[in-house]
Amino acid sequence: MFFAFSGFLITSLMFDEFAANGSFKLGSFYQRRFYRIVPPLILSVLIVMPFTYLVGTDFITGIGKQIAAAFGFVTNYFEIATGGSYENNFIPHLFVHTWSLAVEMHFYIIWGFLVYLFSKAIHFIPGGRHQQLKTFRSIIFLISAIFALASIVGMKIGGEGLKDFSPVYFSSLTHCFPFFIGAVLSTVTGVSTLPHSFEKHIAEKWTAPRAILLMAAAFVGLLVITFKLDFSASFTYPYGMVLAVLLAAAMICGARILHEKTPNVSEPWLFGFLADCSYSVYLYHWPLYVIFSHKMSNGWAAVWTIVLSFLFAAFSYYLVEPLVAGRKGHLFGYRVSGKAITLPLTALIAGLLVATGFTENKAPQMSKLERNLWIGGIYQDADGVKAAQDTVMAQVASPKTKKKDEAEQKTDTNDYRKYNKQSTAEKFKLPPGVSIIGDSVTLGTRRYLEPHVADAQVDAEGDRKLDQAHGVMMEQQKNNTLREFVVVCVGTNSLNDYEEQAKKIIADLKPGHKLVFMTPYDKTATASWNSTKLGEFERTLPTKYKWITIADWGKIAPQHPEVFNGTDGVHFAGRAAGDRLYAKVINDSLIAAAKKPGKPAEKD
Repeated sequence: MFFAFSGFLITSLMFDEFAANGSFKLGSFYQRRFYRIVPPLILSVLIVMPFTYLVGTDFITGIGKQIAAAFGFVTNYFEIATGGSYENNFIPHLFVHTWSLAVEMHFYIIWGFLVYLFSKAIHFIPGGRHQQLKTFRSIIFLISAIFALASIVGMKIGGEGLKDFSPVYFSSLTHCFPFFIGAVLSTVTGVSTLPHSFEKHIAEKWTAPRAILLMAAAFVGLLVITFKLDFSASFTYPYGMVLAVLLAAAMICGARILHEKTPNVSEPWLFGFLADCSYSVYLYHWPLYVIFSHKMSNGWAAVWTIVLSFLFAAFSYYLVEPLVAGRKGHLFGYRVSGKAITLPLTALIAGLLVATGFTENKAPQMSKLERNLWIGGIYQDADGVKAAQDTVMAQVASPKTKKKDEAEQKTDTNDYRKYNKQSTAEKFKLPPGVSIIGDSVTLGTRRYLEPHVADAQVDAEGDRKLDQAHGVMMEQQKNNTLREFVVVCVGTNSLNDYEEQAKKIIADLKPGHKLVFMTPYDKTATASWNSTKLGEFERTLPTKYKWITIADWGKIAPQHPEVFNGTDGVHFAGRAAGDRLYAKVINDSLIAAAKKPGKPAEKD
């Protein structure tokens, strides 16, 4: 929506300038864009940085690269390269929102230059100013339509076969069509300089109530797709987004007609204030919300974000930006300038600059979560090699050596083997012990799990979903390494087919196994999230399948909020208390599972 409005407004102002002066001055256009965009951006980064001390250092991991990408207007491509990592789903980049500013700046630079060339070429066309403006509009209409269509087709083709749509969502090439659809709209409407056909159409066929009805209908349409469009669905790229842009264009058109039909109605001051502050509010809202949402409830985080965003935005627009551009600022209704105001502002900005430099200098290059998963992955690979070596050695070891190794196995106080009176390992020729198939939470605590869950082997990976857990299970069954007890600790990253995938695991698990589902936990999840729905579904399974047990992490974890303080609300950052709690939940479920029979053969 914002892109469409920006394309409409900027191109309309280009027409106004050409109509007034017979030319379009590229240098002046770039200068205006610089003063409107760059100073507020720099100020927002400087103001946000001290707030990062409210949360852990994970939130400033690699912050220097984020700032450089924002100031270089390449955040969109920086996010394509780095933002798709699994860790960023839980600890997002503070300045990820400047991706759209990067796309917008690319549009301004390239479109401004092209329009400048077109405006120069128009002078070679015979006819007066009116004819030249008409031809100018026609050229812009045609070029804009071609660029919009090319971008839409690019998003459609580029998005085919993708599960992560970041490459087409963030790219300036595939996400520039809203600007050009807005530019097309400007050629048939405009701001100050209106085409004769549009003026005539408004005068003859439109009334203020009809214009309001058009805006209201488009607004309702936008609300509907806001709640219906799924960012993980291929339909959204580009069809859903094109629909959003067309509805936004309809609202712009309705507002433009309403303006013509109400010449004596003044715009409420609140609308003007919102328009003045909107850009800077956009700059502040995301990093402040990310920070506050990890310190307080979602409602209070939203309140503080709104209040401070508008406060900082007004400070930027009415005071700092005019002074930077060499104009007088506004301070509580008074025009201000001179050393009395510039010196304190300079000192403030200098202090913020020093604080930002210090924060960037001490920022870690890898978050605790990322480091924990990385180390867990290394140990898992190393243990895999060791397990293979142990298998070979076991084949040639003497019976005496085997008994000694078995005697040295750790026996936990909550050892499920004491209760496994109905063991099915021997009957169904299954390897004894526990196979744990997990996601990033399991991977983060893997080094603790294996020695504290008796005879357990852990296979975990970040961003693992149920279908991938099924693949791991099937591979282990094929190699006859899937142990008697199977614990599936996957679900935080559930997709819409969670129920189907869970049923597939149940159906394809061979007879004799005892299955444990660990319900997922995400502090930020609501009842509408797939992970929450999966947990509710898993809790119904033991009544239907006597050989299935639930390790209810989803209910036990929130009873221990201290484990998640300062974290993303999913992982517990390698904390010993979290490791112990996670292992206890698994051990308790294994004891319950040990008292049950295994999965029966079909003939049973």
